[in-house]
Amino acid sequence: MVITKRGLVLGATAVAVTAVTVTGAGLHLSQGQAFFQESPKELIDEVWQLIDRNYVDPTFNQTDWQAVRREYLGKSYSSPQEAYDAIREMLKKLNDPYTRFMDPEQFRDMQIDTSGELTGVGIQLTQDEETKELTVVSPIEDTPAFRAGIMARDVIVKIDDQSTQGMDSNDAVKLIRGQVGTQVKLTIRRGTQEIDFTLDRARIEIRPVKYSTQDSPTGKVGYIRLTQFSANAPDEMRDAIKDLESKGVVGYVLDLRSNPGGLLYSGIDIARMWINEGGIVSTVDRQGVSEQENANGTALTSQPLVVLVDGGSASASEILSGALQDDRRATLVGSQTFGKGLVQSVRGLGDGSGLAVTVAKYLTPSGRDINHSGIKPDVVLDLTDEQRQQLFGANNKLGTSEDMQYAKSLEVLAQKVAEARSGTQAQSN
Repeated sequence: MVITKRGLVLGATAVAVTAVTVTGAGLHLSQGQAFFQESPKELIDEVWQLIDRNYVDPTFNQTDWQAVRREYLGKSYSSPQEAYDAIREMLKKLNDPYTRFMDPEQFRDMQIDTSGELTGVGIQLTQDEETKELTVVSPIEDTPAFRAGIMARDVIVKIDDQSTQGMDSNDAVKLIRGQVGTQVKLTIRRGTQEIDFTLDRARIEIRPVKYSTQDSPTGKVGYIRLTQFSANAPDEMRDAIKDLESKGVVGYVLDLRSNPGGLLYSGIDIARMWINEGGIVSTVDRQGVSEQENANGTALTSQPLVVLVDGGSASASEILSGALQDDRRATLVGSQTFGKGLVQSVRGLGDGSGLAVTVAKYLTPSGRDINHSGIKPDVVLDLTDEQRQQLFGANNKLGTSEDMQYAKSLEVLAQKVAEARSGTQAQSN
C-alpha cells in the first residue's frame, strides 16, 4: 500500500464531523473482506507490520514488539470483531491516542471528502495522552457545538448520560454522530464545573476561509479567518489574498483561533503564500531522517501580517504560525497554542477497516518541537472562559470591535504598517 504526502494528517484526532484524506486500500474490497472474514489473524498481522515498519518511536513505548506479535498471533479468533478488539488492545501498548484502528464503518466515515457536506455537531476531539480524557480540540465555526458555546479544552465526561471514562475516541464519535435532526446531550467539564449541552445534529458545509476588509486609520486591512486546513483551503486562501490585494489593503490579520489543523500539505501550501523565502517545517521520522519544506518564492503578498492564535490552534495551525514567527514574517497575538506536533498516515486495510499511524514529528524552522508545549505568541493576551464563550458563542463576535484579541491585532498591525512605510521612505531618500 502506498500513501502519498498529501495523505499525511497532522496530529490526527477522532472527529465528530470531519474527515481526512486517506489513501491505500479500502475502496473496492469484497474479495479482501471475504479473505479476512476467514482469516482474521491476517488482519492483526497486517496492522502489526505497519506499526513495525512505520511507527515514530523505535522502542514502541519500551515494548518488545516482536513478543507482541507472537502473543496476538498465538491466539484464536472466531470473528472479525474479536480481531478488531485484539488490535485495539495491541495498540494500547503504544500509549499513543493518535495511533488508532478504525473498523470498516469508522473508516468509511473518515473517507468523506473534506470539501463535502458532513453530518454531526461540529467538534473535533482527542483523547488526552496523560489523563485519557476525551478533550475538545476545538468546535468548528458555524456548527451546533460552536453556537452552543462548547470551547477548546472542554472535557466530555458523558454522552447522553453515558460516562466516557475509559472510552475510546472512535467510540465517542460513534455515539455523538447520528441522523440529522436528532439530538445528543454532551456533559462537559470546564474547570471544576460540569455543563450539559443538548445539541441538534445537522448537515454541516465547511468553508474553511472567510475574509473581509475593514477601514482603519492606516488604511484598509484584510481580515482572513481560516477554520481548518482542508483539501480546498489553499485554493480558497489564494483567492482571498488575491482579492484583498486588488482592493489595496495595507496589511493583514490572519485568524487561526480554534483551527484544529488538518492536512499537512494544505498548511505548507498556505505558508508559501505568505513566506517568500525561508523554512516552513521539517518532519523527522524514527530514523531521524529530516525532510525540510521551504518557501519557494511564490508569496502572494509582502504586506505586514499579524496572526491570531489561541489554545484551539493546533497541528497545521501551529506549523503555519510557527513558520511565520520563526521567519519574522508575522507577529503572533493571542494565547498559547494547543501543542500537537505529530504526523499520522491514514491507511486502508484489507477488509475495509483503517489504521492511523503516527509516523513523524514536526519541527518549526528554528528547530522547535512544539508537541505538548505549543507556541507562545509574541503579544500574549489571554481571555477568561466567560470572554471566550461570549466571543465564540451563538452571536460570534470574532473580528469585531468587541473582540479584544482582534482589536489588539489591529494595534500591532498599525505599528507594523507604520514601520514598513518609514522603511520605504528612508530607502527612497
